[in-house]
Amino acid sequence: MLAQSHTALVTTPHPDATRAGLAILRAGGNAIEAALAAAAMLCVVYPHMTGLGGDACWLLARDGREPLGILGIGQAAIARPSDAGLAMRGPAAASTTAGAVDSWRLAYRVSQESWAGTLDWPALLGPAIARAEQGYPVSQSQAFWYKTHRNILDPQPGFKDIFDRPGEQCEAGCRQTQGALAATLAHIAEHGPRSFYEGPLAARIATGLRAAGSTVTDTDLKATRAAYVTPLAVPYRDGEAFNLPPPTQGVTALQILHLLNRFDIPRARGDDTRFYVLLIEAIKAALADRNRFVADPAFTPVPVPAMLGKASLAGGHASTGTDSPDTEHAALSGDTVWVGVRDPAGGCVSLIQSLFFDFGSGVVAGDTGVLWHNRGAAFSPIAGHPNAWAPAKRPLHTLSPALYRKNGKVRAIYGSQGGDGQPQALAHILTRLVDFGMDPLTALARPRVHVGPTFLDSRKGIKIESDADIAVIRDLQQFGYPIEIVSALNPGTGQAGAITVNASGSLLLGAHDPRSEGLCLGL
Repeated sequence: MLAQSHTALVTTPHPDATRAGLAILRAGGNAIEAALAAAAMLCVVYPHMTGLGGDACWLLARDGREPLGILGIGQAAIARPSDAGLAMRGPAAASTTAGAVDSWRLAYRVSQESWAGTLDWPALLGPAIARAEQGYPVSQSQAFWYKTHRNILDPQPGFKDIFDRPGEQCEAGCRQTQGALAATLAHIAEHGPRSFYEGPLAARIATGLRAAGSTVTDTDLKATRAAYVTPLAVPYRDGEAFNLPPPTQGVTALQILHLLNRFDIPRARGDDTRFYVLLIEAIKAALADRNRFVADPAFTPVPVPAMLGKASLAGGHASTGTDSPDTEHAALSGDTVWVGVRDPAGGCVSLIQSLFFDFGSGVVAGDTGVLWHNRGAAFSPIAGHPNAWAPAKRPLHTLSPALYRKNGKVRAIYGSQGGDGQPQALAHILTRLVDFGMDPLTALARPRVHVGPTFLDSRKGIKIESDADIAVIRDLQQFGYPIEIVSALNPGTGQAGAITVNASGSLLLGAHDPRSEGLCLGL
Protein backbone atom coordinates (compact mmCIF):
# COMPACT_ATOMS: atom_id res chain seq x y z
CA MET A 1 0.00 0.00 0.00
CA LEU A 2 1.26 3.47 -0.90
CA ALA A 3 0.74 5.88 1.99
CA GLN A 4 0.35 9.61 1.47
CA SER A 5 0.40 12.52 3.89
CA HIS A 6 0.99 16.25 3.96
CA THR A 7 2.55 16.14 7.43
CA ALA A 8 4.05 12.87 8.68
CA LEU A 9 4.64 9.20 7.87
CA VAL A 10 5.85 6.12 9.75
CA THR A 11 6.91 2.87 8.12
CA THR A 12 8.11 -0.35 9.78
CA PRO A 13 8.06 -4.08 8.98
CA HIS A 14 5.22 -4.76 11.45
CA PRO A 15 1.83 -3.01 11.62
CA ASP A 16 1.85 -2.85 15.44
CA ALA A 17 5.17 -1.01 15.42
CA THR A 18 3.96 1.40 12.75
CA ARG A 19 0.85 2.15 14.82
CA ALA A 20 2.97 2.65 17.95
CA GLY A 21 5.10 5.22 16.15
CA LEU A 22 2.05 6.93 14.68
CA ALA A 23 0.44 7.19 18.12
CA ILE A 24 3.49 9.08 19.35
CA LEU A 25 3.23 11.54 16.46
CA ARG A 26 -0.47 12.02 17.19
CA ALA A 27 0.44 12.79 20.80
CA GLY A 28 2.73 15.58 19.60
CA GLY A 29 5.96 13.59 19.63
CA ASN A 30 8.75 14.02 17.12
CA ALA A 31 10.29 11.55 14.67
CA ILE A 32 12.92 10.33 17.13
CA GLU A 33 10.33 9.65 19.80
CA ALA A 34 8.13 7.84 17.28
CA ALA A 35 11.09 5.74 16.11
CA LEU A 36 11.96 4.81 19.70
CA ALA A 37 8.40 3.63 20.38
CA ALA A 38 8.36 1.67 17.12
CA ALA A 39 11.77 0.11 17.79
CA ALA A 40 10.72 -1.00 21.27
CA MET A 41 7.52 -2.50 19.90
CA LEU A 42 9.49 -4.42 17.27
CA CYS A 43 11.62 -5.93 20.05
CA VAL A 44 8.40 -7.52 21.30
CA VAL A 45 6.32 -8.37 18.23
CA TYR A 46 9.22 -9.10 15.82
CA PRO A 47 11.62 -10.82 18.23
CA HIS A 48 13.32 -12.92 15.58
CA MET A 49 14.55 -9.83 13.74
CA THR A 50 15.45 -7.38 16.50
CA GLY A 51 15.73 -7.08 20.25
CA LEU A 52 17.31 -5.36 23.22
CA GLY A 53 20.25 -7.74 22.91
CA GLY A 54 21.23 -6.41 19.47
CA ASP A 55 22.70 -3.36 17.76
CA ALA A 56 21.19 -0.28 16.13
CA CYS A 57 22.34 2.44 13.74
CA TRP A 58 20.62 5.76 13.10
CA LEU A 59 20.59 8.63 10.62
CA LEU A 60 18.88 11.78 11.91
CA ALA A 61 18.17 14.78 9.69
CA ARG A 62 16.25 18.02 9.51
CA ASP A 63 16.20 20.48 6.63
CA GLY A 64 18.95 23.06 6.85
CA ARG A 65 21.07 20.99 9.24
CA GLU A 66 23.73 18.42 8.55
CA PRO A 67 22.62 14.83 9.14
CA LEU A 68 23.82 13.11 12.29
CA GLY A 69 24.65 9.44 12.69
CA ILE A 70 24.53 7.19 15.73
CA LEU A 71 26.44 3.91 15.88
CA GLY A 72 24.97 1.64 18.53
CA ILE A 73 27.42 -1.19 17.93
CA GLY A 74 28.58 -3.48 20.71
CA GLN A 75 32.25 -4.42 21.05
CA ALA A 76 33.90 -7.81 21.43
CA ALA A 77 34.28 -9.10 24.94
CA ILE A 78 37.72 -8.79 26.50
CA ALA A 79 37.86 -12.58 26.83
CA ARG A 80 38.16 -14.39 23.53
CA PRO A 81 35.65 -17.19 22.80
CA SER A 82 37.20 -20.51 21.85
CA ASP A 83 36.05 -20.32 18.22
CA ALA A 84 35.91 -16.57 17.54
CA GLY A 85 34.63 -15.81 14.06
CA LEU A 86 33.64 -19.42 13.46
CA ALA A 87 30.57 -20.02 15.63
CA MET A 88 27.34 -18.90 13.99
CA ARG A 89 24.99 -19.61 16.91
CA GLY A 90 25.17 -20.25 20.61
CA PRO A 91 27.29 -18.75 23.39
CA ALA A 92 30.48 -18.40 21.31
CA ALA A 93 28.61 -16.26 18.79
CA ALA A 94 27.12 -14.20 21.65
CA SER A 95 30.56 -12.71 22.15
CA THR A 96 29.94 -8.99 21.59
CA THR A 97 28.00 -6.58 23.73
CA ALA A 98 24.74 -5.06 22.49
CA GLY A 99 24.62 -1.39 21.51
CA ALA A 100 20.97 -0.84 20.60
CA VAL A 101 19.71 0.34 23.99
CA ASP A 102 22.59 2.80 24.39
CA SER A 103 21.84 4.14 20.91
CA TRP A 104 18.33 4.85 22.20
CA ARG A 105 19.95 7.00 24.91
CA LEU A 106 21.84 9.10 22.39
CA ALA A 107 18.84 9.47 20.09
CA TYR A 108 16.69 10.52 23.06
CA ARG A 109 19.26 13.14 23.99
CA VAL A 110 19.03 14.68 20.50
CA SER A 111 15.25 14.60 20.80
CA GLN A 112 15.31 16.42 24.13
CA GLU A 113 18.06 18.91 23.37
CA SER A 114 17.52 19.74 19.69
CA TRP A 115 14.14 18.43 18.49
CA ALA A 116 11.88 19.83 21.24
CA GLY A 117 11.10 16.36 22.59
CA THR A 118 8.86 16.22 25.64
CA LEU A 119 7.91 12.56 26.12
CA ASP A 120 9.47 10.45 28.87
CA TRP A 121 10.65 6.86 28.70
CA PRO A 122 7.46 5.37 30.21
CA ALA A 123 5.43 7.04 27.45
CA LEU A 124 7.76 5.73 24.74
CA LEU A 125 8.16 2.18 26.04
CA GLY A 126 4.74 1.75 27.62
CA PRO A 127 2.98 0.35 24.54
CA ALA A 128 5.72 -2.26 24.02
CA ILE A 129 5.60 -3.23 27.70
CA ALA A 130 1.84 -3.70 27.54
CA ARG A 131 2.07 -5.79 24.39
CA ALA A 132 4.76 -8.03 25.89
CA GLU A 133 2.63 -8.57 29.01
CA GLN A 134 -0.71 -9.07 27.25
CA GLY A 135 0.59 -10.97 24.25
CA TYR A 136 0.58 -10.57 20.50
CA PRO A 137 -0.20 -12.79 17.51
CA VAL A 138 2.91 -14.43 16.09
CA SER A 139 3.73 -13.02 12.65
CA GLN A 140 4.13 -15.16 9.56
CA SER A 141 7.81 -14.22 9.51
CA GLN A 142 8.43 -15.29 13.11
CA ALA A 143 6.64 -18.59 12.55
CA PHE A 144 8.60 -19.26 9.35
CA TRP A 145 12.03 -18.60 10.85
CA TYR A 146 11.28 -20.50 14.03
CA LYS A 147 10.24 -23.58 12.06
CA THR A 148 13.26 -23.20 9.76
CA HIS A 149 15.87 -23.07 12.53
CA ARG A 150 14.23 -24.52 15.62
CA ASN A 151 16.60 -27.53 15.62
CA ILE A 152 19.52 -25.11 15.98
CA LEU A 153 17.79 -22.67 18.30
CA ASP A 154 15.88 -24.86 20.74
CA PRO A 155 19.06 -26.26 22.38
CA GLN A 156 20.38 -22.76 23.11
CA PRO A 157 20.20 -21.61 26.75
CA GLY A 158 16.81 -20.13 27.63
CA PHE A 159 15.41 -20.16 24.10
CA LYS A 160 12.72 -22.81 24.47
CA ASP A 161 11.47 -21.21 27.67
CA ILE A 162 10.30 -18.23 25.61
CA PHE A 163 9.54 -19.48 22.13
CA ASP A 164 8.57 -23.15 22.43
CA ARG A 165 5.04 -24.14 23.41
CA PRO A 166 4.86 -27.77 24.50
CA GLY A 167 2.10 -29.53 22.62
CA GLU A 168 1.37 -26.50 20.44
CA GLN A 169 2.73 -25.66 17.00
CA CYS A 170 4.29 -22.23 16.50
CA GLU A 171 1.93 -21.02 13.81
CA ALA A 172 1.25 -17.53 12.57
CA GLY A 173 -1.55 -16.06 14.65
CA CYS A 174 -0.74 -18.01 17.83
CA ARG A 175 -0.57 -15.79 20.88
CA GLN A 176 2.84 -15.14 22.41
CA THR A 177 3.60 -13.36 25.68
CA GLN A 178 7.00 -12.22 26.96
CA GLY A 179 6.63 -11.40 30.63
CA ALA A 180 10.35 -11.34 31.42
CA LEU A 181 11.03 -8.97 28.51
CA ALA A 182 8.16 -6.75 29.70
CA ALA A 183 9.82 -6.49 33.12
CA THR A 184 13.16 -5.60 31.54
CA LEU A 185 11.56 -2.90 29.38
CA ALA A 186 9.77 -1.56 32.45
CA HIS A 187 13.08 -1.37 34.30
CA ILE A 188 14.62 0.61 31.43
CA ALA A 189 11.57 2.89 31.32
CA GLU A 190 11.99 3.64 35.02
CA HIS A 191 15.76 3.83 35.29
CA GLY A 192 16.86 4.84 31.79
CA PRO A 193 18.85 3.08 29.04
CA ARG A 194 22.14 2.98 30.97
CA SER A 195 20.49 0.61 33.45
CA PHE A 196 20.87 -2.03 30.74
CA TYR A 197 24.67 -1.70 31.13
CA GLU A 198 25.20 -0.71 34.76
CA GLY A 199 23.35 -1.68 37.92
CA PRO A 200 21.14 -4.59 38.99
CA LEU A 201 19.62 -5.32 35.57
CA ALA A 202 23.05 -5.30 33.92
CA ALA A 203 24.33 -7.69 36.61
CA ARG A 204 21.49 -10.10 35.86
CA ILE A 205 22.20 -9.89 32.13
CA ALA A 206 25.90 -10.58 32.67
CA THR A 207 25.15 -13.45 35.06
CA GLY A 208 22.75 -14.99 32.55
CA LEU A 209 25.23 -14.69 29.69
CA ARG A 210 28.04 -16.17 31.79
CA ALA A 211 25.85 -19.09 32.84
CA ALA A 212 25.04 -19.73 29.18
CA GLY A 213 28.74 -19.84 28.27
CA SER A 214 29.20 -16.40 26.73
CA THR A 215 32.43 -14.51 27.42
CA VAL A 216 30.60 -11.16 27.80
CA THR A 217 30.97 -9.85 31.36
CA ASP A 218 29.55 -7.03 33.45
CA THR A 219 32.76 -5.10 32.75
CA ASP A 220 32.18 -5.47 29.01
CA LEU A 221 28.61 -4.24 29.37
CA LYS A 222 29.69 -1.21 31.38
CA ALA A 223 32.23 -0.30 28.68
CA THR A 224 29.60 -0.31 25.94
CA ARG A 225 28.96 3.14 24.50
CA ALA A 226 27.05 4.20 21.41
CA ALA A 227 28.63 7.09 19.52
CA TYR A 228 27.61 10.10 17.48
CA VAL A 229 29.30 10.08 14.08
CA THR A 230 29.41 12.23 10.97
CA PRO A 231 27.72 10.35 8.13
CA LEU A 232 29.49 9.71 4.85
CA ALA A 233 28.09 11.29 1.70
CA VAL A 234 28.58 11.02 -2.06
CA PRO A 235 27.04 13.04 -4.87
CA TYR A 236 24.29 11.20 -6.70
CA ARG A 237 22.74 12.93 -9.70
CA ASP A 238 21.82 16.41 -8.45
CA GLY A 239 21.67 15.44 -4.78
CA GLU A 240 23.65 13.73 -2.03
CA ALA A 241 23.34 10.19 -0.68
CA PHE A 242 24.19 9.64 2.98
CA ASN A 243 25.08 6.56 4.97
CA LEU A 244 27.20 5.59 7.97
CA PRO A 245 30.99 5.15 8.24
CA PRO A 246 32.92 1.97 9.09
CA PRO A 247 32.69 -0.43 10.71
CA THR A 248 29.32 -0.41 8.91
CA GLN A 249 28.95 -1.26 5.25
CA GLY A 250 27.43 2.18 4.68
CA VAL A 251 30.57 2.93 2.69
CA THR A 252 29.69 -0.05 0.47
CA ALA A 253 26.19 1.27 -0.19
CA LEU A 254 27.66 4.63 -1.15
CA GLN A 255 30.39 3.09 -3.28
CA ILE A 256 27.75 1.38 -5.41
CA LEU A 257 26.03 4.72 -5.98
CA HIS A 258 29.37 6.44 -6.61
CA LEU A 259 30.13 3.97 -9.40
CA LEU A 260 26.62 4.20 -10.87
CA ASN A 261 26.81 8.00 -10.85
CA ARG A 262 29.41 7.84 -13.64
CA PHE A 263 26.77 6.55 -16.03
CA ASP A 264 23.53 7.98 -17.33
CA ILE A 265 20.49 5.82 -16.63
CA PRO A 266 17.83 7.15 -19.02
CA ARG A 267 14.38 7.13 -17.42
CA ALA A 268 12.68 6.15 -20.67
CA ARG A 269 14.64 2.91 -20.95
CA GLY A 270 13.61 1.62 -17.54
CA ASP A 271 15.03 -1.60 -16.14
CA ASP A 272 16.84 -2.65 -19.30
CA THR A 273 19.85 -4.93 -19.66
CA ARG A 274 22.32 -2.06 -19.35
CA PHE A 275 20.76 -1.00 -16.03
CA TYR A 276 21.17 -4.47 -14.54
CA VAL A 277 24.72 -4.86 -15.85
CA LEU A 278 25.71 -1.53 -14.26
CA LEU A 279 24.12 -2.60 -10.98
CA ILE A 280 25.77 -6.02 -10.95
CA GLU A 281 29.24 -4.68 -11.71
CA ALA A 282 29.01 -1.85 -9.18
CA ILE A 283 27.78 -4.28 -6.52
CA LYS A 284 30.58 -6.76 -7.25
CA ALA A 285 33.26 -4.09 -6.99
CA ALA A 286 31.87 -2.57 -3.81
CA LEU A 287 31.42 -5.92 -2.03
CA ALA A 288 34.97 -6.91 -2.98
CA ASP A 289 36.34 -3.72 -1.43
CA ARG A 290 34.18 -4.22 1.65
CA ASN A 291 35.44 -7.75 2.16
CA ARG A 292 39.05 -6.59 1.89
CA PHE A 293 39.03 -3.36 3.83
CA VAL A 294 36.01 -2.61 6.03
CA ALA A 295 36.60 -3.17 9.73
CA ASP A 296 36.69 -1.23 12.97
CA PRO A 297 38.66 1.96 12.13
CA ALA A 298 39.83 2.17 15.76
CA PHE A 299 41.94 -0.93 15.02
CA THR A 300 42.63 -0.77 11.27
CA PRO A 301 42.59 2.24 8.93
CA VAL A 302 39.83 1.91 6.33
CA PRO A 303 40.61 3.64 2.98
CA VAL A 304 37.23 5.36 2.74
CA PRO A 305 38.43 8.27 0.53
CA ALA A 306 39.90 5.84 -1.97
CA MET A 307 36.80 3.62 -1.90
CA LEU A 308 34.63 6.62 -2.71
CA GLY A 309 37.17 8.17 -5.09
CA LYS A 310 37.78 7.86 -8.79
CA ALA A 311 38.25 4.10 -8.88
CA SER A 312 37.25 1.13 -6.83
CA LEU A 313 40.27 -0.29 -5.03
CA ALA A 314 39.23 -3.80 -6.02
CA GLY A 315 38.80 -2.89 -9.66
CA GLY A 316 36.77 -4.98 -12.08
CA HIS A 317 33.72 -2.74 -12.09
CA ALA A 318 33.83 -2.06 -15.80
CA SER A 319 33.77 -5.59 -17.16
CA THR A 320 31.22 -8.35 -17.03
CA GLY A 321 32.06 -11.88 -16.03
CA THR A 322 31.17 -14.83 -13.88
CA ASP A 323 33.51 -13.94 -11.05
CA SER A 324 32.01 -13.24 -7.64
CA PRO A 325 33.19 -10.61 -5.17
CA ASP A 326 36.43 -11.40 -3.39
CA THR A 327 35.19 -13.58 -0.56
CA GLU A 328 37.97 -13.36 2.00
CA HIS A 329 35.06 -12.86 4.39
CA ALA A 330 32.08 -15.15 4.32
CA ALA A 331 28.84 -13.71 3.00
CA LEU A 332 27.07 -11.82 5.75
CA SER A 333 23.55 -12.79 6.62
CA GLY A 334 21.23 -10.26 8.16
CA ASP A 335 17.73 -10.48 9.59
CA THR A 336 16.88 -7.05 10.83
CA VAL A 337 14.36 -4.22 10.77
CA TRP A 338 14.29 -0.77 9.18
CA VAL A 339 12.18 2.03 10.65
CA GLY A 340 11.53 5.29 8.81
CA VAL A 341 9.79 8.34 10.27
CA ARG A 342 9.19 11.87 9.04
CA ASP A 343 7.43 14.22 11.48
CA PRO A 344 5.38 17.40 10.91
CA ALA A 345 8.38 19.61 11.73
CA GLY A 346 10.46 17.97 9.00
CA GLY A 347 12.50 15.73 11.29
CA CYS A 348 13.54 12.49 9.62
CA VAL A 349 14.79 9.22 11.12
CA SER A 350 16.30 6.31 9.23
CA LEU A 351 16.93 3.51 11.75
CA ILE A 352 18.11 -0.07 11.48
CA GLN A 353 18.07 -2.41 14.47
CA SER A 354 19.14 -6.03 14.41
CA LEU A 355 19.99 -9.36 16.04
CA PHE A 356 22.12 -10.27 12.95
CA PHE A 357 20.74 -13.77 12.17
CA ASP A 358 17.10 -14.62 12.80
CA PHE A 359 16.78 -14.99 16.59
CA GLY A 360 20.46 -13.99 16.89
CA SER A 361 22.61 -16.40 18.84
CA GLY A 362 19.55 -18.08 20.31
CA VAL A 363 20.95 -17.38 23.79
CA VAL A 364 18.65 -15.70 26.31
CA ALA A 365 20.37 -13.71 29.08
CA GLY A 366 19.14 -15.49 32.19
CA ASP A 367 15.76 -14.38 33.54
CA THR A 368 15.70 -11.05 31.67
CA GLY A 369 13.93 -12.26 28.53
CA VAL A 370 16.68 -10.60 26.45
CA LEU A 371 17.64 -12.60 23.37
CA TRP A 372 21.31 -11.90 22.55
CA HIS A 373 22.56 -11.32 19.04
CA ASN A 374 25.29 -13.32 17.29
CA ARG A 375 27.25 -10.39 15.92
CA GLY A 376 30.44 -12.16 16.96
CA ALA A 377 29.87 -14.31 13.88
CA ALA A 378 30.60 -11.25 11.72
CA PHE A 379 34.30 -11.31 12.55
CA SER A 380 36.59 -12.90 9.99
CA PRO A 381 38.08 -16.24 11.04
CA ILE A 382 41.24 -15.42 9.04
CA ALA A 383 44.16 -14.42 11.25
CA GLY A 384 45.54 -11.04 10.30
CA HIS A 385 42.45 -9.98 8.36
CA PRO A 386 41.40 -6.39 9.12
CA ASN A 387 38.11 -7.76 10.45
CA ALA A 388 39.66 -10.50 12.60
CA TRP A 389 38.55 -10.72 16.23
CA ALA A 390 40.28 -8.62 18.89
CA PRO A 391 39.26 -7.62 22.42
CA ALA A 392 36.90 -4.59 22.50
CA LYS A 393 36.81 -4.48 18.70
CA ARG A 394 33.61 -3.89 16.74
CA PRO A 395 32.97 -6.28 13.81
CA LEU A 396 32.27 -5.35 10.22
CA HIS A 397 28.64 -4.38 10.48
CA THR A 398 25.82 -4.82 7.98
CA LEU A 399 23.53 -2.08 9.31
CA SER A 400 23.35 0.82 6.85
CA PRO A 401 20.37 3.20 7.09
CA ALA A 402 20.15 5.59 4.15
CA LEU A 403 19.07 9.12 3.33
CA TYR A 404 19.00 11.27 0.19
CA ARG A 405 19.14 15.05 0.25
CA LYS A 406 18.79 17.70 -2.47
CA ASN A 407 19.47 21.41 -2.08
CA GLY A 408 19.82 20.95 1.65
CA LYS A 409 16.44 19.26 2.01
CA VAL A 410 15.74 15.62 2.82
CA ARG A 411 14.04 14.07 -0.19
CA ALA A 412 14.12 10.40 0.79
CA ILE A 413 14.85 8.10 3.72
CA TYR A 414 15.12 4.41 2.98
CA GLY A 415 16.60 1.18 4.26
CA SER A 416 16.46 -2.60 4.10
CA GLN A 417 17.32 -5.77 5.95
CA GLY A 418 19.32 -8.50 4.32
CA GLY A 419 23.01 -8.58 5.29
CA ASP A 420 24.96 -8.48 2.01
CA GLY A 421 21.67 -7.55 0.37
CA GLN A 422 21.31 -4.26 2.24
CA PRO A 423 23.57 -2.12 0.02
CA GLN A 424 22.24 -3.92 -3.04
CA ALA A 425 18.61 -3.19 -2.17
CA LEU A 426 19.49 0.42 -1.35
CA ALA A 427 20.95 0.90 -4.83
CA HIS A 428 17.82 -0.51 -6.44
CA ILE A 429 15.61 1.78 -4.37
CA LEU A 430 17.46 5.06 -4.91
CA THR A 431 18.01 4.58 -8.63
CA ARG A 432 14.32 3.91 -9.08
CA LEU A 433 13.31 6.88 -6.96
CA VAL A 434 15.80 9.33 -8.48
CA ASP A 435 16.64 8.07 -11.97
CA PHE A 436 13.22 6.65 -12.86
CA GLY A 437 11.06 9.00 -10.80
CA MET A 438 9.03 6.18 -9.25
CA ASP A 439 6.92 6.47 -6.11
CA PRO A 440 8.14 4.42 -3.12
CA LEU A 441 5.79 1.48 -3.58
CA THR A 442 6.60 1.10 -7.27
CA ALA A 443 10.32 1.43 -6.57
CA LEU A 444 10.14 -1.23 -3.86
CA ALA A 445 8.07 -3.64 -5.94
CA ARG A 446 10.24 -3.62 -9.07
CA PRO A 447 12.39 -6.71 -9.78
CA ARG A 448 15.82 -6.92 -8.13
CA VAL A 449 19.08 -8.67 -8.77
CA HIS A 450 21.19 -9.94 -5.88
CA VAL A 451 24.87 -10.82 -6.15
CA GLY A 452 25.91 -13.78 -4.00
CA PRO A 453 24.09 -15.75 -1.28
CA THR A 454 20.99 -14.43 0.44
CA PHE A 455 19.70 -15.34 3.90
CA LEU A 456 17.24 -17.64 2.09
CA ASP A 457 19.56 -19.09 -0.56
CA SER A 458 23.20 -20.03 0.01
CA ARG A 459 24.09 -20.36 -3.68
CA LYS A 460 26.74 -17.88 -4.86
CA GLY A 461 25.33 -16.96 -8.25
CA ILE A 462 23.43 -13.86 -9.27
CA LYS A 463 19.75 -14.04 -8.40
CA ILE A 464 17.18 -12.20 -10.46
CA GLU A 465 13.49 -12.09 -9.68
CA SER A 466 11.26 -13.84 -12.19
CA ASP A 467 9.18 -10.77 -13.03
CA ALA A 468 12.19 -9.11 -14.66
CA ASP A 469 11.96 -8.75 -18.44
CA ILE A 470 12.69 -12.16 -19.97
CA ALA A 471 14.83 -10.49 -22.65
CA VAL A 472 16.99 -8.99 -19.90
CA ILE A 473 17.40 -12.38 -18.22
CA ARG A 474 18.46 -13.95 -21.50
CA ASP A 475 20.92 -11.15 -22.20
CA LEU A 476 22.55 -11.54 -18.81
CA GLN A 477 22.87 -15.29 -19.31
CA GLN A 478 24.41 -14.75 -22.73
CA PHE A 479 26.93 -12.33 -21.22
CA GLY A 480 28.11 -15.18 -19.00
CA TYR A 481 26.58 -14.19 -15.70
CA PRO A 482 25.66 -17.18 -13.47
CA ILE A 483 21.98 -16.23 -13.35
CA GLU A 484 19.59 -17.97 -10.97
CA ILE A 485 15.93 -17.06 -11.39
CA VAL A 486 14.07 -16.73 -8.09
CA SER A 487 10.43 -15.96 -7.39
CA ALA A 488 8.98 -12.50 -7.93
CA LEU A 489 8.96 -10.35 -4.78
CA ASN A 490 11.45 -12.76 -3.23
CA PRO A 491 12.10 -11.90 0.45
CA GLY A 492 15.72 -12.91 0.03
CA THR A 493 16.40 -9.82 -2.09
CA GLY A 494 15.67 -7.58 0.88
CA GLN A 495 12.64 -6.33 2.75
CA ALA A 496 12.90 -2.59 2.52
CA GLY A 497 10.99 0.61 3.11
CA ALA A 498 11.08 4.18 1.87
CA ILE A 499 9.59 7.62 2.46
CA THR A 500 9.93 10.45 -0.06
CA VAL A 501 9.33 14.18 0.33
CA ASN A 502 8.60 16.51 -2.57
CA ALA A 503 10.62 19.70 -3.14
CA SER A 504 8.27 21.94 -1.18
CA GLY A 505 7.87 19.46 1.67
CA SER A 506 4.11 19.43 1.18
CA LEU A 507 3.66 15.85 -0.02
CA LEU A 508 5.02 12.71 1.60
CA LEU A 509 4.79 9.27 0.02
CA GLY A 510 5.82 6.06 1.73
CA ALA A 511 5.61 2.31 1.62
CA HIS A 512 7.04 -0.85 3.10
CA ASP A 513 8.22 -3.64 0.88
CA PRO A 514 5.52 -5.91 -0.59
CA ARG A 515 8.02 -8.70 0.13
CA SER A 516 7.32 -8.13 3.84
CA GLU A 517 4.49 -7.80 6.36
CA GLY A 518 5.27 -4.12 6.84
CA LEU A 519 2.98 -1.10 6.82
CA CYS A 520 3.34 2.63 6.23
CA LEU A 521 0.82 5.03 7.78
CA GLY A 522 0.53 8.80 7.96
CA LEU A 523 -1.13 11.58 9.90
